[in-house]
Amino acid sequence: MRKLNYFAGPSVLPMEVLETIQKEIVDYHGKGLSMIEASHRGGMFEEMYDECLASFRELLNIPENYDVYFLGGGATLQFTMIPMNFLLSGKRADYAMTGTWANKATQDAKKLGDVNVFFDGKSSNFTTLPCPDSVKPSDDSCYLYLCANETIGGIEWKSFPKTGNVPLICDMSSDILSRPVDVSQFGMIYGGVQKNLGPAGATFIIMRKDMLEHRNPNLTAYMDYALHSKEKGLYNTPPVFSIWGVKLVLDWIKANGGVEGMDKRAEEKSQLLYNVFDNSSFFRSPVDKRFRSRMNVVFRLPSEELEAKFIEDSKKEGMLGLKGHRSVGGLRASIYNALPKEDVVTLVEFMKEFERKNG
Repeated sequence: MRKLNYFAGPSVLPMEVLETIQKEIVDYHGKGLSMIEASHRGGMFEEMYDECLASFRELLNIPENYDVYFLGGGATLQFTMIPMNFLLSGKRADYAMTGTWANKATQDAKKLGDVNVFFDGKSSNFTTLPCPDSVKPSDDSCYLYLCANETIGGIEWKSFPKTGNVPLICDMSSDILSRPVDVSQFGMIYGGVQKNLGPAGATFIIMRKDMLEHRNPNLTAYMDYALHSKEKGLYNTPPVFSIWGVKLVLDWIKANGGVEGMDKRAEEKSQLLYNVFDNSSFFRSPVDKRFRSRMNVVFRLPSEELEAKFIEDSKKEGMLGLKGHRSVGGLRASIYNALPKEDVVTLVEFMKEFERKNG
């Protein structure tokens, strides 16, 4: 029996996508070979790749003055590439330390240049965010950086700061295509695909082309965004399997209402869980209600012993991935786009029964 998958990443994929991969893994569209063994310089891959990029542009309504492509290395490589390219000598970059992923990006940037931390959520144990209207770039800022959704802390920016002429750079690894976004508000959006968009291995890059006019020109090849822009992300062999998976997920999103459809799904699924917390003295959410993530729902029970029992009992019911990240403990349900609403309903029913027996 197939398990219910609440892991934070790599994470659940649409069943239709998995079935298509299974069907076409040996012979892609009757061409006599698999996509994952085809040359990335050959027409079979390039046709699929172009369709994937076109779907990405269509779904997010990405303007023509933005590059879209994929790289390897995960979002973590971007923690280094961004300041290497854009944190120029004599200038500074603004960073928000809002949780594990933004904090890691900040620490890497500090090793490469002058960083101004305009928000540090440590005092609240990273359970809240600043009001976007209060965020302003510092003087001589090259860019302002934030993480849209913190998978470990379960907090999400509901809107974004207006940074004027200072580029806004955002890690959207875990909530990309879960809601409409005005791409023109950003200088760069990027993210690992393995949380909400496809199989692990690829990182999507969406970058306004004029960003390249203000970058460090003295970088080795792979670290230089200008080279990747020129080569459409194909300077070296790309993560072919992952990109193919992303293309299939994008097709699935289009067939299920597009970004607006995903936005509705996210709201319905997350509210099912948050309603449990808001009407229970047994379950609680530690997150500021204004910034609760719709992708990663974190919660606690009255004791760690009960949390351990919850995890073990849920596994017996075929539910996986509900243990909170090792750095914070507790419980977490990742309910990305591909997770069916029925799986959230099943989890909610289990939670209510668990409370009845143990509350």
